Amino acid sequence: MNFTETEEQQALRKAVADLGSRYGFEYTRSKVKSGEHTDELWHEAGKLGFLGVNLPEEHGGGGGGMYELALVLEELSAAGCSQLMMVVSPAICGTVIGRYGTDEQKQRWLPGIADGSIVMAFGITEPDAGSNSHNITTTARRDGTDWLLTGRKIYVSGVDRADAVLIVGRAADEHSRQGRLKPVLFAMPTDSPGFEFRPIEMDIATTDKQFLLFLDDVRLPADALIGQEDAAIAQLFAGLNPERIMAAALSIGIGRYALDKAVAYAKERVVWGAPIGSHQGLAHPLAQVKIELEQAKLMMQKAATLYDLGDDMRAGEAANMAKYAAAETAVRSVDQAVQTLGGTGFASEYGLGALLAVARVGRVAPVSREMILNFVAQFSLGLPKSY
Repeated sequence: MNFTETEEQQALRKAVADLGSRYGFEYTRSKVKSGEHTDELWHEAGKLGFLGVNLPEEHGGGGGGMYELALVLEELSAAGCSQLMMVVSPAICGTVIGRYGTDEQKQRWLPGIADGSIVMAFGITEPDAGSNSHNITTTARRDGTDWLLTGRKIYVSGVDRADAVLIVGRAADEHSRQGRLKPVLFAMPTDSPGFEFRPIEMDIATTDKQFLLFLDDVRLPADALIGQEDAAIAQLFAGLNPERIMAAALSIGIGRYALDKAVAYAKERVVWGAPIGSHQGLAHPLAQVKIELEQAKLMMQKAATLYDLGDDMRAGEAANMAKYAAAETAVRSVDQAVQTLGGTGFASEYGLGALLAVARVGRVAPVSREMILNFVAQFSLGLPKSY
């Protein structure tokens, strides 16, 4: 692993940072207040090639990897304009279709995902399954050459702006509706008959909302099936490892944003004749956040590098560790930034109060820190399975 980014990666980082600075937190806050999406930023990022930097060049992408895509999300988040759907559309859905889709499916979906003209959501979580994806009950049964999908999904991001949802279900002819999951994946257009979605009221100030999905015998043609019906879990985890890497990138960016605000304030705010940053009571906690952010970033870069090298097993371990470390550090960074600014930390102009809830989401989603600790205990340490 090379700890020095290539000239191309450095140039990409600078270009994305420049784009983020032209939009920033004020832009995002205005969209949250008006209930709109950050469409202008999304489409400009797509036109500049940032959204599809990880997708194959022959299908409109940049030919890079997960390292480059994580870099893009980190810099946008650090500028105060995180794009949650980057975790979903190009990272999860784009990766799965790029790996397992047919040539026709790649040509149908990937160019649009790459340039931002197509947004694809991802539906895996269910009300009665939660972290135990093996209990998924959304079923897909054959009807001639078609498929009929029936079930419910919950906490699906961005469905109201999505053209399609990558639905995770199980084939109806499996011997058991529980036990080891052999997922079947479908690209389901959001205008499909029998499909409905409802918003979930959330106490989080973001432009991308959460939704409950209802699938009532949604009829899909045979070519909606992504990958193989009997490909088991591998094709699902092709998207879940990138999800964790991108979740880490988002958290690291949020942590950087908060730390930058705190450091700038600590340099300028003068009390008792000296900047408050000269006092170790504030300087040391900010220095600790900086160290922890750099540690989390290194783990994220390791995970992305391993993934891009095709080492899925080690990438999975590193991706989970990166997601855990980044989420914990983001929460600490935002909390310390608020503490540094005091009452001013809750002023809307800084955006830190709203970030308290947003950063906290990273400890729960897309996988809880407890499930990551279960994974590390079992697979990294070899301890008995505890769940």
